[in-house]
Amino acid sequence: MSLALVMNAPLDDLRRRIADAGALIFDVDGTMAETEEIHREAFNEAFVAVGIDWHWGRRIYKELLRVAGGKERIRAFDQMRRTGPPLSDAVIARLHRIKTERFAALMADKGCPLRPGVQALLGAASARGQRLAIATTTTRANIDALLAPVLGVDWEAGFAAVVAADDVARKKPAPDVYLEVLSQLDLPAASCIAIEDSGNGLMAATRAGVPVLITRSLYFHDDTFDGALAVLDDLVEFVA
Repeated sequence: MSLALVMNAPLDDLRRRIADAGALIFDVDGTMAETEEIHREAFNEAFVAVGIDWHWGRRIYKELLRVAGGKERIRAFDQMRRTGPPLSDAVIARLHRIKTERFAALMADKGCPLRPGVQALLGAASARGQRLAIATTTTRANIDALLAPVLGVDWEAGFAAVVAADDVARKKPAPDVYLEVLSQLDLPAASCIAIEDSGNGLMAATRAGVPVLITRSLYFHDDTFDGALAVLDDLVEFVA
């Protein structure tokens, strides 16, 4: 069983709260699967493809992950380097398009399992008639690259709402993805549970009024998550 690192309520109470929630709303990258290293590899391959002499190691990528959105991370790094003219919007869009293509290819080649407890919790929720949703700042193409191999090509049918990066004006930590999910679900925020792995995700859900369960991921393992219902290593504890 995974270690409950921070518990703001007894574990049995949290289990009941998860089971009784009107909907479970999942983040994707880092939460459903440890995809960030594949994203990082895809970014680096995109830089090579367009002849840009950049390479993102783990240290810089950890900092860049605090910026939500792939195009936004490219822009942030471009501003950080402080040499040469800034990249144009067209170049950034091309880089991101190539990166998305490379991510899909890497996922098809390597695959990426869901994190411990995720698939079982999805199955348990579906079995009890509980609604599921996704609120993410990644693209639908990236969600499909992750979930189609493990949940099937019709994976989206298992979710009552899927809101991704291009569906809203502002990315996390703005609450927009959660507000749109709640609108589609037609549920009060307090009746749902968000499952996240990052400070940006915690802030986005909290701003929308949705209680948050944190599962620590590779890049945010040492962060603090004040205000979360619980901070856990994984979701195994919530699978009957």
